[in-house]
Amino acid sequence: MPAKSEAPNTHQKALEVNLDPGKYGVFAEIGAGQEVARWFFRVGGAAGTIAKTISAYDMTVSDAIYGHSDRYVSRKRLQSMLDHEYELLLKRLGKKRGASVKFFVFADTVAARSYVHPDNSHGWLGIRFQAEPRAKPSEIIIHARLNDRENLQQQEALGILGVNLVHGAIYRHKQPKELIASLLDGLTTERLRVNTIEFSGPGFRDVDNRLMSLQLVQQGLAGAAMFTASGEVVEVSEVLYKKPILVERGSFHPITNVTIDMLECAQSQFVQEREVDGEELVVLMEMTLNNLTDHGEIAHQDFLHRVDMLRTLGKTVLISNYGTYHRLAGYLFRYSKRRVALVMGVPSLTQIFDEKYYSDLDGGILESFGRLFKNDLKLYVYPLRPSRDQPLVTAENLQVAPHLRDLYAYLLRNRSIESIRGYQEDYLPIFSRDVLAKLRAGQTGWEKMVPPPVARMIKQRKLLGFRDRGSSGENILKEKPRTLPQPGGRARVARKKG
Repeated sequence: MPAKSEAPNTHQKALEVNLDPGKYGVFAEIGAGQEVARWFFRVGGAAGTIAKTISAYDMTVSDAIYGHSDRYVSRKRLQSMLDHEYELLLKRLGKKRGASVKFFVFADTVAARSYVHPDNSHGWLGIRFQAEPRAKPSEIIIHARLNDRENLQQQEALGILGVNLVHGAIYRHKQPKELIASLLDGLTTERLRVNTIEFSGPGFRDVDNRLMSLQLVQQGLAGAAMFTASGEVVEVSEVLYKKPILVERGSFHPITNVTIDMLECAQSQFVQEREVDGEELVVLMEMTLNNLTDHGEIAHQDFLHRVDMLRTLGKTVLISNYGTYHRLAGYLFRYSKRRVALVMGVPSLTQIFDEKYYSDLDGGILESFGRLFKNDLKLYVYPLRPSRDQPLVTAENLQVAPHLRDLYAYLLRNRSIESIRGYQEDYLPIFSRDVLAKLRAGQTGWEKMVPPPVARMIKQRKLLGFRDRGSSGENILKEKPRTLPQPGGRARVARKKG
């Protein structure tokens, strides 16, 4: 088998673009210098590529060109830059060169490391481009975190990323997965993370941005990615910033009544916490890559089916590569210093106290717990009763290893671990694996184990291997589903009678 050819380096990519007579464009950059345009000037031949470069650093000047913005390093500002510069480019050069070249506008707005802002270095980058002369434009927008500790290194990383984005849009827009992989050519995830990407326009009609978000995580460019019930890709920090966060992790294969009851009850308790009362709350349904793996491969269509079921319930979805809870907690606390709570069942709590999962940590389970609970994180635990003739297992009577009992008792006393109250006892025997087996076997009765909108979707679209052998549970499908406050909205949860 021939060896895989190496990816072209940044110099080669910039030169290839410059020597291509079929495109022409503008570079507009705010923050960290004109690092992307500099590459195209440096390699030579830029006259064949660049119509204009602009860098409006002063806020008053920037507002005069692009309109006022509350945040200058934001998606909104990037979008206004792309809109303004592309419209101007067509107005000035459309008649003269529009029939022979493909126009593009690259823009970025970046907060690099400085004396005033030593942390939280990040930026929005985007490119609007024509796939053919006179064609309607398509667009790629990304958000990146700059992890280098020195300003000059961050500028260098930004320049390389920008060249990769320009080159990828021009030459790899028909292969979006390969385009994503190429964004880190010449870089490492230690230096830079790309945690948001969105494709739009006629060149990407068949691209599902949820799958592209999954690609970011799967290819290691991002630790996690988020999108709303409408399918909109969102930047995690903008959603979580200074908000209390409630997260339920699961495979959601499928979503059951237990899934929703667990979340409802935990949310009812969480909003009564002194630090949360009256605050806007972010509620997330989180899946890890491990939840999506089937025989070592990510089942993309199955992933979309699960997301669609969560969508029908109005849920915001977080896809992460954080297998352990302490890593997930660390990720969430990176974006919010407010209260964070995780929702889980007794089996997941049992796993947390299993020391075999912490062999990679020098401090073992104690190091894991130090990371998990260091910012006053809380675990809400749903009880377990596998069948009606078996005893109820709760957070209070769960048995852990003898040498961990004192630690467990301490976490209970301090309410770091708290039992979920007000749950529906009739739901306790429901397990997703049983629901899945029933619907795949064409058995009846599974409809009563899942929220009505989910049952309807599974039947109508024949999801998850559903086999139709007669109908059951039609009355339950007509019931009005219980509602929850939308993530990011004011949390108002009716308390249940326990």
